[in-house]
Amino acid sequence: MLVEHKELYISLFVSKIANLTSQISMKRSDIIFIIVFIGLFVPFFLSDKLYDFFVWFSTDLAFTASFIKFAILATMGEMLGSRIRTGIYLPEGFALVYRAVVWGFLGMTVKAAFMIFGGGTPIIMEHLGMTNASTVMAGPLTGARVLLAFAISTFLNIFYAPVLMVTHRVSDLHIAAAAGDRRKLMTVPDVRKLLASIDWNSMWGIVLRKSIPLFWIPAQTVNFLLPEEFRMLVAALYSTILGVILALAAGKKV
Repeated sequence: MLVEHKELYISLFVSKIANLTSQISMKRSDIIFIIVFIGLFVPFFLSDKLYDFFVWFSTDLAFTASFIKFAILATMGEMLGSRIRTGIYLPEGFALVYRAVVWGFLGMTVKAAFMIFGGGTPIIMEHLGMTNASTVMAGPLTGARVLLAFAISTFLNIFYAPVLMVTHRVSDLHIAAAAGDRRKLMTVPDVRKLLASIDWNSMWGIVLRKSIPLFWIPAQTVNFLLPEEFRMLVAALYSTILGVILALAAGKKV
């Protein structure tokens, strides 16, 4: 009898050690993720040359910079979303490179949208009665500038953001359908079929109806009050949050 209890205690002890080891491993991966994330920004605050390079790169090579920022930060956001949902950052079939490339190209469209809505909204506001709206964004922080930033953010998120989010969801479903097969991954997505397979209750209820008015419009309003060279970096940081939102909208948290 004592031998049976001893074996049971040993079995429970081994199981406990295995669980503890697994938890420590997960915590280590979290620490690595945080270090990498912070490490992407620290050098630019420590070195004036790197900071000047960042400003030049973000201004003169804006679309290339946008591709890189979104490829890295938005993909890390999806990794974080996977960590929340499944417990691991890179589950089987995650297709890291493919996701990064998709986010990179989406980042370039975000830059184009910033230019279109940032330049066009002041014209609309002038037609609605705002005086010198085209020069307000370059001036000091005033009530008129906050109002204009809010208007730009609202137009951006109503007319462009839904297209961005649905496009990303289609690419995400294409990755899931490929199930880790690189040849399937590189085929042209069946967009009509993928659109039909979207969970529109989740897409509408979480991503569009809630996140746009409650988070994205206020967040991008703040972003448009920043100097222009920082807006795409902040947008890329926001895309980390977007990656989490889209990942959670794709499935229940476990």
